[in-house]
Amino acid sequence: MTAEHDRLRAAVRSIPDFPKPGILFRDLTPILGDAALLELALEAQLDKVRDLASEVHAVVGMESRGFWFGPMLARELNAAFVPLRKPGKLPAATHAASYGLEYGEDQLEMHVDALRPGQGVLIVDDLLATGGTARAACELVEAAEARVHACLFLVELEALKGRAKLSGQRIESVLVY
Repeated sequence: MTAEHDRLRAAVRSIPDFPKPGILFRDLTPILGDAALLELALEAQLDKVRDLASEVHAVVGMESRGFWFGPMLARELNAAFVPLRKPGKLPAATHAASYGLEYGEDQLEMHVDALRPGQGVLIVDDLLATGGTARAACELVEAAEARVHACLFLVELEALKGRAKLSGQRIESVLVY
C-alpha cells in the first residue's frame, strides 16, 4: 500500500450503527471535502483502469454516490457518463433492475437509449458491499447489449462478499476493509 492509499484510508470515517444498528458505515465525505484527497482518490481509481481507456465508451454510475466519481472518471477517460437512477427519476423510457442491500431492497433504472450495443462500459460506485447494486448495474448494461469491462470502487467491504455477486466481472477496488 502506498502513502497515498494510507492518506485516503485515514480519511474514511467509520460510523457504527448507521443507517441502522449493526451496520458499520464507511463515510467517504471527508475525502470529498478535501481537494487534495479528492484528487488522490480520483488518481488511485484511474490507476486501476487506465489500461481500459481505449475500450471504455461510457462510465455508468449508480445513484447517488456513483455520481461522485463517475463523471470525473468519464471526463478523464474521454467517455460518456450514464446515470443509473432510483425509480421515477429519469424522464424517458427506462430499463429497470431490482437489488438487495445489506439493509433493504431497491431498484435502479437506466434510459433505454443510454448505451448502444457493443459499447464498452466501466461501472463505478463509491463502495462495494453486498454487490447487489453493482449486480443490478451489470444487468442494465447487459440489457442494453453493451459490455461491462470492469467494476470500479473506491472502497470494498470484503467481509460482505460483494465480489460473489459479480462473478466473471473484473473488479477493482482502491481500499479494502
